[in-house]
Amino acid sequence: MIFILIVKAFYFMLPAYFANMAPVIVKRLFKNLAIAIDSGRRFGNKPILGSNKTWRGLVFGIIFAIVISFLQFLFYNNNIFAEISLVDYSNWLLFGFLMGFGALLGDMTKSFFKRRLGYAPGKPFIPFDQLDFVVGALLFTYPLVKLPIGLVITTILLSFFLDIAVNHISYYLKIRNEKW
Repeated sequence: MIFILIVKAFYFMLPAYFANMAPVIVKRLFKNLAIAIDSGRRFGNKPILGSNKTWRGLVFGIIFAIVISFLQFLFYNNNIFAEISLVDYSNWLLFGFLMGFGALLGDMTKSFFKRRLGYAPGKPFIPFDQLDFVVGALLFTYPLVKLPIGLVITTILLSFFLDIAVNHISYYLKIRNEKW
């Protein structure tokens, strides 16, 4: 029962997971889109978001989420995937957009508060670094999918530990500069 719940939570969150990873994956590509979302503006003498939050990351994060959502839509006809799906993906484009945009807006919101508290970009801010994109994705998809509280809790816990594991692996593969 718990294993099935974890699998369903993981599969549901795949578009958000990919949206969250996209900025790191495309970091060395499309350098002309590496423009800070806040355009270097400041709020209270501190950057609003910081130079690490770029239009490239936002655009590709949303694209990654939409592509994953489309793949989930295609796989939905397979009984195994239909069994673990929490949505039917008939509205895959909107679902993918909301997952991607929500995840990245959650990340940007956390960055705003990190700057206010004096945290440097890329420095650990546990547990918010692990949960910001999850909360954003869940909030933005809520109009489409109202998850039971048990599944929300499972999703949050799974995402917390999964994010830590992925970040550590990325660090050891020299994809990231920080373990957290």
